[in-house]
Amino acid sequence: MIRRFAVAIAMIAALFASRASADTPPRQPHILVILSDDAGYSDFGFTRFAAGDVPGPSTPHLDRLAESGIVCTQAYVTASTCTPSRMGLMSGRYQQRFGAECNVPTIPTPGFTKEDLGLDVQQKTLGTMLKSCGYRTMAIGKWHLGEIDRYHPNERGFDRFYGFLGGSRTYWPLEKPSRGHAIREDSLPVDETKTITYLTDQLTDAAIDFLEASHASGDPAFVYLAYNAVHSPFEAKPSDLDNTQGFEPEVRHKVAAMTKSMDDNIGRILDRLEELKIRDQTLIVFLNDNGGTPGKAHDNGRLRGAKGTYWEGGIRVPMIVSLPEVLAKGTRYESPVSAMDLMPTFFAAATESESVPKSASLPDTDGVNLLPFLTGKRSGPPHESLFWRFWRISAVRQGPWKLIRVADDPLQQERGLLADPILIHLENDPTEQTNVAKQNPDRTRAMLKSIEEWEKGLSAPRWYDGRDWKHWQKAQLKNHRP
Repeated sequence: MIRRFAVAIAMIAALFASRASADTPPRQPHILVILSDDAGYSDFGFTRFAAGDVPGPSTPHLDRLAESGIVCTQAYVTASTCTPSRMGLMSGRYQQRFGAECNVPTIPTPGFTKEDLGLDVQQKTLGTMLKSCGYRTMAIGKWHLGEIDRYHPNERGFDRFYGFLGGSRTYWPLEKPSRGHAIREDSLPVDETKTITYLTDQLTDAAIDFLEASHASGDPAFVYLAYNAVHSPFEAKPSDLDNTQGFEPEVRHKVAAMTKSMDDNIGRILDRLEELKIRDQTLIVFLNDNGGTPGKAHDNGRLRGAKGTYWEGGIRVPMIVSLPEVLAKGTRYESPVSAMDLMPTFFAAATESESVPKSASLPDTDGVNLLPFLTGKRSGPPHESLFWRFWRISAVRQGPWKLIRVADDPLQQERGLLADPILIHLENDPTEQTNVAKQNPDRTRAMLKSIEEWEKGLSAPRWYDGRDWKHWQKAQLKNHRP
């Protein structure tokens, strides 16, 4: 656990520093990314207006965050599963450019080894970039970007780390956790039996501690808070179960209770920022890592598909951007945006100040600075095209049009189509029920060509999709029928 005495030390140091006092907002905004895990698109109050008004968990604190900023109603991640999605967010690039195409990096593809099973070390991260801008940086929660030392958060631009390296774990303390499951403070495992009660609470404690210490020292803070909620295993505190009655079946009840816990904890963060009088100067982005899982645990509302697919239910996610001093409150932004856009957006926000170090630099990125679009200084959509590829399935969105292509896997030299292309007009058909490819042959050919051109800039996948990759190959074909 990030120890409270660090806050006191930072406060004492601040008395002797020539920087701003604890009552003065930092010259650069604090930046906080809050990432939920596997939530359904309709599992939050602020998204139900676009998802069919189906009953779901109450999220008053996320709704409060939404009212303090802008809801991006057509926000996308770069993949429909955890690892590649997080790599796109963390690098600001299409992760396929550096071979991070599949989920669960455990089995290398031909030509690669276990040393390659993580976020390419040549790629700059949000942590690296914001450190160059003078930020103190911390990663909290689920990492899932590589488990060996070279991929550890402390080696990837983060001053501090509190969380676990793997893709999922229990919310309760473990006596003898494996390497990927162990809660670590930086590189060292903690004694979970003494420090963990319910993991969502402890991850929030770590975020608050770091924000407090950074504020006290006068340094701008970047916190990447990646909750494992509401990913399986579905485990909730009894008190939250008691306060979320009326959900069926049992798994849905547990997810509602887990969502309540996460929402309450986000409320704790918002409250503390307000107490410190820095809420208006803190840039907060909330989003989910991919669509909700198939089954009855999560609810994607009207969106077709789920986690693992390239229908809207797999890649379109809830997203809030809030910086009250700069951005309008309680509004919606309707054009497509991407998690890749966080890299240039944060760089723009961090470099407004004259105190930015000369070493500050924006890495190569496929993203777009969203600030001028969100403030209305620029019109038109931020992206002409957005692309996706997950082994056999590729997709492109251009304006209201979306095309899904099913082809041989990218390790093949000759890649033939395995099914007819699927063309959707999302404005006319938001639930993606009608394939209009045959009625629009020229557009279909042009969008297929755009995928092929984009693929010329990609690298060979470095790993298969976990140990069950052959099963998932077959599932992809089954899940992407017109």
